[in-house]
Amino acid sequence: MAAWWIYPVLGVAAGLLSGLLGIGGGLLLVGALILLLPAQGVPAEAIVPVALASSLASIILTGASSAYAHQKRGAVLWQTVAWLTPGMMLGAALAGYGVVQWAGAGLRWAVVAYCLLVALQLLANWPRAVTTEARSIIGWPWTLAGVGIGAVSAVVGIGGGSMTVPALIWRGVPAVKAVATSAVCGVFIALAAAMTYSRMPAPSAMPEYSLGYVYLPAAIGVALTSVLFAPLGARWAHRLPAAALKRLFAVFLMLMAFVLALKS
Repeated sequence: MAAWWIYPVLGVAAGLLSGLLGIGGGLLLVGALILLLPAQGVPAEAIVPVALASSLASIILTGASSAYAHQKRGAVLWQTVAWLTPGMMLGAALAGYGVVQWAGAGLRWAVVAYCLLVALQLLANWPRAVTTEARSIIGWPWTLAGVGIGAVSAVVGIGGGSMTVPALIWRGVPAVKAVATSAVCGVFIALAAAMTYSRMPAPSAMPEYSLGYVYLPAAIGVALTSVLFAPLGARWAHRLPAAALKRLFAVFLMLMAFVLALKS
């Protein structure tokens, strides 16, 4: 109980990152929850799946808040959302089931590796657009790509922005529209994955207020503040250059990966 206050604090950071960069909120939450959940009574074998599930459950509301803020500014590419989300939801549901069935020690290292990959991507400012005009952002290839994005998102507990945003920018979508579209897609990914995790039978030693692998105090505590701060992040995304913030967050991700590696 004494540590429950930390979840709304995490929600502030997750909401700002979700609105501002379209990435990072989930990675921040997963890393922090892996460190915090043992003190909440989560059994050791379930810590990483519970961190993933609880992060994704909170992203449903965080992403919806961010998406609404971006939509009010007309930045969401709804046709792209329509092509991406069916594949994303399928990939997230299948991967969520697989994580619960075959979770092992390697899952924590997968989160560490993904943190490092995203950090390097942010520092390198990759990818740069191959065209100055948005194109090729609808069609079945994007639905198939969505399966992979959804699957990876469920395995590392994120809304998929670290993959969706670069892919759209690479095809010439302006960064702010890529962030906005990714925020909407992230809601569907999180919904499919969180529903899968919540319906799976969890260990009997799970603490109170758990729904399957979703630890409700963490998911709700984060969402309470993230929904308030995601619109602020979205507002900043439309006004501020994000280069310095990207570098700062990249350094943070490297530190998080280092701490998780030590704990492993």
